[in-house]
Amino acid sequence: MDLPSLTGLRWTAALMVFLYHVHIVEYFGGRSQDLVTFAFGAGSTGVSFFFVLSGFVLAWSTATAPVGRGIVRFWRRRFARVYPLHLVTATAALAMALLLGVGETPTLRPLAANLALVQSWVLEVPYFQGLNPVSWSLACEAFFYLSFPLLLWPLRRLGPRAAVVAAVLSLAVILAVPTVMELTGVPDGTVWSQYFFPLTRLPEFVLGIALAELVRSGRWRGPGLTVSLALTLGGYFLSYQADYAFRSFACTVVGFGALIAAAAQADLRGEPSPWRGRLSVKLGEVSFAFYMVHILVIRAGEHFFGGHPKLPVWDGGLLVLGAAFSVSLALAWALHTWIEVPGRRLLLKRWRGTTAAS
Repeated sequence: MDLPSLTGLRWTAALMVFLYHVHIVEYFGGRSQDLVTFAFGAGSTGVSFFFVLSGFVLAWSTATAPVGRGIVRFWRRRFARVYPLHLVTATAALAMALLLGVGETPTLRPLAANLALVQSWVLEVPYFQGLNPVSWSLACEAFFYLSFPLLLWPLRRLGPRAAVVAAVLSLAVILAVPTVMELTGVPDGTVWSQYFFPLTRLPEFVLGIALAELVRSGRWRGPGLTVSLALTLGGYFLSYQADYAFRSFACTVVGFGALIAAAAQADLRGEPSPWRGRLSVKLGEVSFAFYMVHILVIRAGEHFFGGHPKLPVWDGGLLVLGAAFSVSLALAWALHTWIEVPGRRLLLKRWRGTTAAS
């Protein structure tokens, strides 16, 4: 059964990341920027939401754990899902760097790592923030996809109790990583670098898989949408106030996990959900393209202004914000319509033809 609320929630997470980058680029000045920082300074946690949601959706949509040739088919589908858009946005980022001087032009090794989706394994800024900076998360997702068959198979075989154990262990690791970093005095810069490391982010993906298995088996006993949303908002605003190591995912992961499971339950039971509307679902469908293109639009605007604009709210700030959002959304719709969807279909069609011929 489809879970449209989860598609709608994808848009909310993508918007969180967009507004986080608005905070970083400082469209507003003075007290207005302070308000933007308070409201959206924790927006990078939207990536954590994506990781948990990715595990949930993949487990939910996979009837049986992939084995044998099924593993290869699964990997092909995931590659076809993300790579056409990654290739196009990476090419656009490279063209912007070479022709307009927007961003740094990558050297050969970071460029190759980015195109191979392994850039986040190298903890050097030219690698994990090269070309289209947000593509670092695709390197994590690529690792998750490779691991998925090995993660899902034992959970399906061992049943709901194993899913409970996996969820508890995932949460324990998610909380332990920043705790250990704080207790051992790891410098903030190193802590920030761990935000990009695929192994550090794997427990969020595993948590999503475990939650999907609990919902599928009817064993989920978590809170409903209202309480889950309250947990999410509380964790969100706590995260920006927390010590540096805890900001990326530790404060929000409980709320995110509960919200995803609660939204899925609401769809299954036909209960009201604010993310099931037609517009929410449509925006969710273009959310991946929006996520991939928005930072390029923001960078282009930053280049135009020659730095952080820091404009008054009513004298240019809202206008620039609205322009960045509108252009990002328009490009996202175009990329989704003419690149993401047809690119996926073309790759899958060619692979099916190759398989049939062999």
